[in-house]
Amino acid sequence: MSKYIIKGGNKAEGEVTISGSKNASLPIIAATILNKGKTILYNVPKIHDTQMMFEILKQLGGNVAIKNNKVIIDTSNIKKYEIPEDLMRQMRSSVIIAGALIGRYKEATFSYPGGCDIGTRPIDLHLKAFEKLGININKNYGNIVCSCDKILGEKIDFEFPSVGATENAILASCLGEGKTVITNAAREPEIIDLQNFLNKMGAKVKGAGSSQIEIDGVKKLKDISYNIMPDRIEAGTFLCMAAMTNGNIILKNLNSEQLVPVIDKLQETGCKMKIEKNEIEIKAPKRLKAVDIKTMPYPGFPTDMQSVFATTLTTAKGTSIVIENIFENRYKYTQELIRMGAKITIEGKTAVIKGVRKLYGSAVKATDLRGGAALVLAGIAAKGITNIENIEYILRGYEKFDEKIQRLGIDIKLENLL
Repeated sequence: MSKYIIKGGNKAEGEVTISGSKNASLPIIAATILNKGKTILYNVPKIHDTQMMFEILKQLGGNVAIKNNKVIIDTSNIKKYEIPEDLMRQMRSSVIIAGALIGRYKEATFSYPGGCDIGTRPIDLHLKAFEKLGININKNYGNIVCSCDKILGEKIDFEFPSVGATENAILASCLGEGKTVITNAAREPEIIDLQNFLNKMGAKVKGAGSSQIEIDGVKKLKDISYNIMPDRIEAGTFLCMAAMTNGNIILKNLNSEQLVPVIDKLQETGCKMKIEKNEIEIKAPKRLKAVDIKTMPYPGFPTDMQSVFATTLTTAKGTSIVIENIFENRYKYTQELIRMGAKITIEGKTAVIKGVRKLYGSAVKATDLRGGAALVLAGIAAKGITNIENIEYILRGYEKFDEKIQRLGIDIKLENLL
C-alpha cells in the first residue's frame, strides 16, 4: 500500500518527457506471442500493467528480459493456453492475450478480467468476434474455453467500436486463412500502432485508424524490434496540470495530432499553446473559462481524459457540463473532489461543475486509474495538504508520476505504507 502526500499551491513549470503508451504497449506485448520467437520493444512504460503482461507471458512459458529502455521477449517456448486467473483479475487488458493465443494455437482458456471499476465493460464483443472467425466458445464455471481447428477469414461488424475487441479480432485473424474484414472498428491511434507492429513482423493488416480494417492471413511472422508510440493520455494529463495550476510547461516526445480534442478544449479555456508535431508548450491564464465536454470514441474527446479534464474545470470561471458517453460508472472520483470543496452535481451520465475559486487539501482515495490521476491534479492546485490513498490504481498507468511532477516544482511525496 502506498499514498501520495501533496503540498498544494505551486505552479507546474518546466519540461516533461512523455513515456511510452500504456494502451499501445499491452496489445503489442500480447502480439509477441504470434511470431513464435524474439521481439525487442523500446519505449515500454515501466508500470504495473506492463509488468502484469510480462508475468502472464512468463507463466505461459515465455521469457522476458528488461535492459534499461529495451525489453527482449522470447515466446518460442510458450506451450500453455490458459491465462492465470489471478492475473486476469488484476487487469482487464489481459483479455487481449486471448486473441494472440487463439491466433497461434487455435486455443485459449481464460476467466473474466478485472481492472478499474468504471462500468460493466462486458467482453461480449470480443467473444462474438471470435465466433465469427469459427472459434468455438464454451463458458464453464467462470472460465471461457476457446478452440477451433482453423481460423477462417470472415466479416466482423461491431455493434460498438470497442478498442479491445477490435485488437483481439486483429490478433486472432493474423495467422488465419483468407481475409477478415472488421467494420465499425475502433479508430484509436493505439490500434494504428498495433497494425504497424504486426506489419513489420510480416502480417498484412490495413485500414487501422479508419472504421474498416482488413486482415489477410499469413503463414508465419518474423522477429523484429519496435518502438512504442508516446502516451497521449499521459500527455493530456500534464497539459491539464499546467492549465489547472496557472502553469507553463513544455511536453516532449508526443504526437500532437493525437491530442487535438484535448488541445481544442484547453484553448477554449484560455490556455495559450505553441504546438509542434512532437512538442507542445502550454501557458495557462490566471483563471480558466468554463467549457463543455462530451466523451466519444476516437477521434472524439477521450473517455480516459474525462476525469482529469473535469477536475481541471472545478476551479474555472462559470459552469461546465460534462457528458460521459462511454462508461456509465466513471464519476466515482467526483465524491472525493467534493470533499476538497468542488461543486459538482451528477445526474446519470451528466456532471454539472460550478467553478469555485479554490480547492482545499483533504484526505481522499483514488477510485480508478484516471480518477486517481485527477485527484493528484486537484491536490497540486489545492490550498494545504492532500493525502491520496489507493494510488495503486494510478501506478497502473503512469510511469514515475511523482518524479516527473517533482521536476515541475511541485511538492509531492510517495509514501509506502505497511
